[in-house]
Amino acid sequence: MKLLIGPFSQILPLTGLPLKGTLQDEQLTVIEKGGIVVSDGKIVAVAPYKELQREYPDCELAFIDRPMVLLPGFIDCHTHICFDGTRNRDYAMRIAGKSYLEIARAGGGIWDSVTKTRIADMVTLVENTVARANRHLKEGVTTIEVKSGYGLNFESELKMLQAIQQASLHTAATLVSTCLAAHMKPRDFNGTEEAYLQWVLNELLPVLKAEALTNRVDIFIEETAFSATASLTYLQKARELGFAATVHADQFSAGGAAVAVAAGALSADHLEASSDKEIALLAKSDTVAVVLPGASLGLGMHYAPARRLLNEGACVAIASDWNPGSAPMGDLLIQAAVMSAAEKLSTAEVLAALTLRAAPALQIKDAGQLDVGFVADLQAYPTADFRDILYYQGKMKPAMVWKKGDLVQ
Repeated sequence: MKLLIGPFSQILPLTGLPLKGTLQDEQLTVIEKGGIVVSDGKIVAVAPYKELQREYPDCELAFIDRPMVLLPGFIDCHTHICFDGTRNRDYAMRIAGKSYLEIARAGGGIWDSVTKTRIADMVTLVENTVARANRHLKEGVTTIEVKSGYGLNFESELKMLQAIQQASLHTAATLVSTCLAAHMKPRDFNGTEEAYLQWVLNELLPVLKAEALTNRVDIFIEETAFSATASLTYLQKARELGFAATVHADQFSAGGAAVAVAAGALSADHLEASSDKEIALLAKSDTVAVVLPGASLGLGMHYAPARRLLNEGACVAIASDWNPGSAPMGDLLIQAAVMSAAEKLSTAEVLAALTLRAAPALQIKDAGQLDVGFVADLQAYPTADFRDILYYQGKMKPAMVWKKGDLVQ
């Protein structure tokens, strides 16, 4: 049975936009007094409401009786929402002036989350992941990438990825899992970084592939994590095993983005330390430049150079980096709105970065736009003017959210 939803004050389908480079708001298609027809979880038509009433007279109706603006559901292509515990002590130390290394030496940092997540049972990790995914879903995020990386041994990495898989059965949101066993060399691994990465390739990834737990890997390229040389070898071998790649790149020092491009990675994420060289490499490649304003807010550091990346012609996506350490807020829209003011990103650039430009980072071809044949992942904001969504800096939340055509909020 077809369902006609509307009328909406405005519909922004976000169709017909280029994947790379700058965008002006004048490029946005805005359907005034529009409607959308969905069936079997897919979009059948998007057009003025009265036109759809004539064309689909037998549709079931879902009448919208107040001003609303309809957008595609957001795609958050970088999160770490499968974890246990908090790092509130880290945060208190950070805002009191302690450095990253000082916090790590005091027992904080990634290893603190590894310790807490290792001892958490499966039920706890599933419940935590579902709760965070459902909060995201209520805020219009219908597709969520979720990384492992707080296990860093065979049993705990497997447990995390199994928890993500189980969580996907208990939330309407789409969860896309990624193996981040290469988050850092674990303190209890007796060997070099190359030996640890070879262990991941030889022992962990074949099991993940056999159990269909993920087809994606990530690695943190940084002075405190893995070198560029070791990372490139790891990513090339992982791709030979059939895994798609993404990279934590250029967060504190440059070099990771070049590895991401050389390895044919789907995305290079962070980029706060990217120079003109890295920006040019990303702009000339098909690698999505994923900026993470939540990490900048959490760490009290500058934003990634989103404006320069767009000006040079890159595909820029915005993700939340929701994690217990550097980005605990997890509010994608607030982060994007605040960054847009600092980086001078147009409304069109921000909305595209949260939808159609985030989709390629997850190899998604049927979400992020309101177009015929696409998944009916929708969100509606309580306003008659789409510009209000960023104007209120993320405090205006969607009043209605649909996942595959079903109303979930």
